[in-house]
Amino acid sequence: MTVDMDDSQITTLEQIREVLGSSKELAFKGASRAARYGWVEAVLERFGYFHLGKKAKGLVKAYLERMSGVSHAQMTRLVSKKLRLGCIKPSYEGCHRMAAKYTVFDHELLAETDNAHSRLSGPATKRLLERAFAVYGDKRFERLKDISSAHIYNLRKSRTYRLRAQTVAKTKSVSVAIGVRRKPEPQGRPGYIRVDTVHQGDRDGKKGVYHVNLVDAVTQWEVVGCVENISEAYLMPVLEAVLRAFPFVVLGFHSDNGSEYINAIIAKLLNKLLIEQTKSRSGRTNDNALVEGKNGSVIRKHMGHWHIPQKHAPLINRFYEEHFNAYLNYHRPCGFATVTVDGKGRRSKKYKSYQTPYERLRSLVEAARTKPDEPEKYLHEGLSLKMLDEVAARQSDNEAARAMQGAKDRLFKSLGTERGLMTRPGPSSSAAPRGGRPVRRGHDA
Repeated sequence: MTVDMDDSQITTLEQIREVLGSSKELAFKGASRAARYGWVEAVLERFGYFHLGKKAKGLVKAYLERMSGVSHAQMTRLVSKKLRLGCIKPSYEGCHRMAAKYTVFDHELLAETDNAHSRLSGPATKRLLERAFAVYGDKRFERLKDISSAHIYNLRKSRTYRLRAQTVAKTKSVSVAIGVRRKPEPQGRPGYIRVDTVHQGDRDGKKGVYHVNLVDAVTQWEVVGCVENISEAYLMPVLEAVLRAFPFVVLGFHSDNGSEYINAIIAKLLNKLLIEQTKSRSGRTNDNALVEGKNGSVIRKHMGHWHIPQKHAPLINRFYEEHFNAYLNYHRPCGFATVTVDGKGRRSKKYKSYQTPYERLRSLVEAARTKPDEPEKYLHEGLSLKMLDEVAARQSDNEAARAMQGAKDRLFKSLGTERGLMTRPGPSSSAAPRGGRPVRRGHDA
C-alpha cells in the first residue's frame, strides 16, 4: 500500500504502535529526497523527539525508518543533524576524490617504456622509471619515478595505455663421472654460472637453432649465444666466446645432465680455464631453476616459440653480441630475493630489491674493497668499474631497449618475415625447449 506523505492524523505513541504492529506494508512516496527529509524533520518536531524517554525515542525512530525507507544508520545521522543544526537538509556536495596524479602523458610514457622492454613486472618497471629520472636525467619521468609497483598495474588498465601498448619432461637419472653432482655454493661471490639450452623447434623433420643461455647465480648477469647444433664443433667456439663475455672471473659452471655439456670436450675446456663443473642432482628441480626461468622470461619472450632454421644461427648470435646482451645486463632490472628463516626453520623469499645485473655487480665490487685505493675485486684483469660505467651511460634504459627492439625487428625481417608472423610449427612439429613444455599458440611468452 502506498500513500502520500500525510500522516498528520498520527499524533500519539499509541498510534505509532498500531502502525508498526500492522501487517500491511506501508510506504511513503516522496517527490524527492528533500521532501522525505522534510517529513522526517516534521515528525521529530511533532512528537518532541528530544524530550522523550529512551523507549519512546526508539519507537519514533522505528516508525521513521519503516515509513521513509531510510536505513537505521542514516536515520541516526539525520536525527543528530537535527539536534546539531536545528534542521535536516540534504547535502548536494560532490563525492570527495583525490586529484589524478598521473596524466595522460604519463600513461603514454608508461606504455612506451613497456613496449621497449616487452612489459616487465611491476617492480622491475618501477626500477626502470626511477633510473630514467635519477640516472639518465629524463625530466619526463619526474612523476612516474615515485609510482608504486602496484599502481603501475592500475595505469596499465587505462584506456590511454591499452590503446598504445603492444603488447617439462623430467631429467633422467644418469651416472657419468664428469662434473660434481651438487648445487653450486657461490657464497655471495659472482662467477658461478648456470647454463641451459633452448631449442627453437623442429619443422618437417628439420631442427631449429639452439640458444645457449648462461646466467650468473649472484648478479644475474646473463650472456646468450646461438648455435646451429649442439654438437661440440658448433658449441665450443660459442661457449668460449660467451664465457669471455662475462666481466668477472668465472669460477663455476653448472648445468643439467644433458650430454651437450656433460662430455669430455666441455670438461677439458673448463679444466683449462680452471672452472669447476657441477651438475644438477636427481629429483632436485630447483638446482638449475634460475636459468630455466630466464629461458622463458627472456629467450622465449623475445625470440618466440616458432621454428627458426639452423642457417640463421650466425645472424641471431651477432644480434645477441651487439645488442641483446648489453641491454639485458645494463638496462633490464631483475628481482633479487631476500631470504628469511623463521623460528621453525621455514624459509621464505620476498622480492623487494630490483636492480640491473650491472648495478648488483657494482655494489658487490665496491663492498669487497677494504681501502678506497684497493684494486677492484672479481673483475677481469685490465677491466674497471669506470670502463663499465661508460658502457652503462652510453644510452638510457629506454634508448637501449628501443635500439634492441629495432635491431630485433631488423633481424626478424632478415630471416624472411615480420616478427610475430613467422611460420609456426605444424601439428606434428615439436617447438618446445629441450625437455620443456609444448609450444603455446598465440602471443610470445
